[in-house]
Amino acid sequence: MTMPPRWIRPCAPGDEAALSLVGQATFLEAFAGVVSGKDILAHCIRQHAPEKYAAWLRDPASRVWLAEVEPGQAPVGYLVLTTPDLPLPDLGPQDNEIKRVYILHRFQGQGIGAQLMGEAQAHALANGSKRLLLGVYSGNAAAIGFYERLGYRKIGRRSFKVGENTYEDFILGLRIAD
Repeated sequence: MTMPPRWIRPCAPGDEAALSLVGQATFLEAFAGVVSGKDILAHCIRQHAPEKYAAWLRDPASRVWLAEVEPGQAPVGYLVLTTPDLPLPDLGPQDNEIKRVYILHRFQGQGIGAQLMGEAQAHALANGSKRLLLGVYSGNAAAIGFYERLGYRKIGRRSFKVGENTYEDFILGLRIAD
């Protein structure tokens, strides 16, 4: 199958509806059959609301990129880079967190995730960051493998709730400067 033309672009106010749609679709796609349907829907309503993305787009400490494909610049993935909110004892002002990176399953394996991660790393490095951090569901072996291939290593754990259930994330880190 031929890959459609694709590109990554920085987001701006007005992109929150596209981000919300892709966020909800990719979360449902990733966690259907893992998390209860009721919990997925409640999570998407709260955590993938357009207002959540609008807040990141207004925040000067955050950056968001959108992956689009032809025809018509259809949104297929995105990445949010922001101030870290992770339970690590050594968090510092030169850390950034990749809060979300999601790509529709049909477009995974085409280099879009690596492009998004590269944009985040280049931005963080240009702005004085020394380390990138992210949380990944401990049961998502494919995502963990992807991050490890990019050089990320496990440095911690955290619990998170989706609905009534508690899950475990691995916290991964990548030193990008000394």
